[in-house]
Amino acid sequence: MCGITGFLDPTAQMNSDSLEAFIECMTRTLRHRGPDDFGSWVDASAGIALGHQRLAILDLSPEGHQPMISANGRYVLVFNGEIYNFLALRQELQRLGYSFRGHSDTEVMLASFCQWGLKPAIQKFNGMFAFVLWDRQERVLHLGRDRFGEKPLYYGWLGQTLVFASELKALVAHPKFKPEINRDALTSLLRLNYIPTPYSIYKGIYKLPPGTTLTWQGEAHYTLPESYWSIKAVAESGIANPFIGSEEDAIIYLDSLLRDAVRLRMVADVPLGAFLSGGIDSSTVVALMQAQSSQPIKTFTIGFYQDSHNEAQHAKAIAQYLGTAHTELYVMPEEALATIPKLPTLYDEPFADASQIPTFLVSQLAKQFVTVSLSGDGGDELFGGYKRYLRGQSLWQTVSWIPTTIRQAVAQALTSLKAETWGRSSNDRWLASLTKSKLIHLGYKLNHVANVLKAKTPEILYIELNSAWREPSAVVIGGNEPQTIFNTQQHWAVLPEFIEWMMYLDTETYLPDDILVKLDRASMSVGLEGRIPLIDHRVVEFAWQLPHTMKIRQSQTKWLLRQVLCRYIPPHLIDRPKMGFGIPIGDWLRGPLRDWAETLLNERRLQKEGFFNPQPIRQRWTEHLLGIRDWKYSLWNILMFQAWFEHYF
Repeated sequence: MCGITGFLDPTAQMNSDSLEAFIECMTRTLRHRGPDDFGSWVDASAGIALGHQRLAILDLSPEGHQPMISANGRYVLVFNGEIYNFLALRQELQRLGYSFRGHSDTEVMLASFCQWGLKPAIQKFNGMFAFVLWDRQERVLHLGRDRFGEKPLYYGWLGQTLVFASELKALVAHPKFKPEINRDALTSLLRLNYIPTPYSIYKGIYKLPPGTTLTWQGEAHYTLPESYWSIKAVAESGIANPFIGSEEDAIIYLDSLLRDAVRLRMVADVPLGAFLSGGIDSSTVVALMQAQSSQPIKTFTIGFYQDSHNEAQHAKAIAQYLGTAHTELYVMPEEALATIPKLPTLYDEPFADASQIPTFLVSQLAKQFVTVSLSGDGGDELFGGYKRYLRGQSLWQTVSWIPTTIRQAVAQALTSLKAETWGRSSNDRWLASLTKSKLIHLGYKLNHVANVLKAKTPEILYIELNSAWREPSAVVIGGNEPQTIFNTQQHWAVLPEFIEWMMYLDTETYLPDDILVKLDRASMSVGLEGRIPLIDHRVVEFAWQLPHTMKIRQSQTKWLLRQVLCRYIPPHLIDRPKMGFGIPIGDWLRGPLRDWAETLLNERRLQKEGFFNPQPIRQRWTEHLLGIRDWKYSLWNILMFQAWFEHYF
């Protein structure tokens, strides 16, 4: 687990010393990702420099040092992540005549590229990875990212210079970098609470999409990422080729797959543990870990004193039943709030999932005891865990029978109503008796109904329901929503059931661009490696072969995953409503965060900075403070941009 960076400019007239100075400056910004070792490699004749910060997990000796050169001298590799099946690949390569000087997965990757070529080798990898591979013979550069994008990789061109890095801060350190805010990407942040792939907050800098490679052969600006694996193809193939066994067969097979996925992720030469929230997903991971360990697994939980956001007592009960070595930390609001000033540097670009705070805190806790921690992320998207799947389906079933023309007409009528004026103009005693705040609240309820009625398709309905700002271009000055999967229907997977489509969209977007970003930046900020067994590609491919009735049954989410977990834990320990991993950010904005937020949302400040139209922001802020509406999500993404902008500019 590491941080990687570098640049390539064949036209540059720089000597080796200059290249070394530049690459060291860029690489040192990533020291938090890999505090154990620093390495660089340059070739002035080719204009290339590669840098690496190492967090030693496998082969702690100098034989794991990067950048690493292949045995035949042709390739140079910098790599961030883990290849979990490297031992099996190593044995296969040894049978083909390869020998190895060390025990790292990096060396196995290089031998794999030599033996099978780039894409055939990647297809064999079971892991999380972002890598840069330089072919010294052909003078070709390859960038690659794992199937789900667990490990980050940014790239872009600064004039004729191709730059790349695990985090944006390394690119900012390049002397040619001139930051320019991407206002179109900013509109996506306001809608989604994150900036979706392939965009970044900076113009001209992109995220390499999950499951793709990018090859530079001299054409630079015209090179596009090429896919070697996609969730769209997996979903469509799984539906077309369904699992034909019984429910018991499915339970047994999923148990077997998950056990192996967990087993592979328990291989490490450093202390290992797991996050345990007490929910279905993390409990499944911990149960499978403990079942395959002769020693108590170290587990970690963050607790809050607010009952509505606290699952620590459930996690403790599960830990006691399984016999793990459990550590819990109850966090006072002041401790959580102290994390907020760190967020701009942790996430490097505006990121507005408020559970970023407890994720950082539990990572910080775990790092005191272990260097690797397994996580239960991915189960909601794959096995139907979000309540919004049931809600979205129910809403569409409620309105879809109404002819489109009638729905549109009613929606238009509701939208035109001004609820706050009703009390002054109506003769109805009930309306006249309502306070202004209640009238506004009623108006928003009717507006919500109008938005549901406006949706021409269930897919559009789902996107709208999950938008923090439904018209972000009206808030961001000079910003227009960029082309993404959300507004490009020809790129959607073709699936027979709406509930399957919702799960597909979240797996394609929310999982890699929110959930995995949150875990990677929070854990790596403290030098902790996070591993995620539930998104082993074999598990994902099997999950998409299952009918959705094995995932959501009679309003119970994650049905099949629950059946696996019940083989290890009594049902009474897990049968409770889903809580989520969050904090009371809405209450905090009205309380201890109010002054901080007021400063960042000051109307004159917003006008002076020139990114946002102050009026809708100030309106939501006022309504939130008065308790008329809970606008925490749409306010938090504005605040996260403001805090980020204040820090960097």
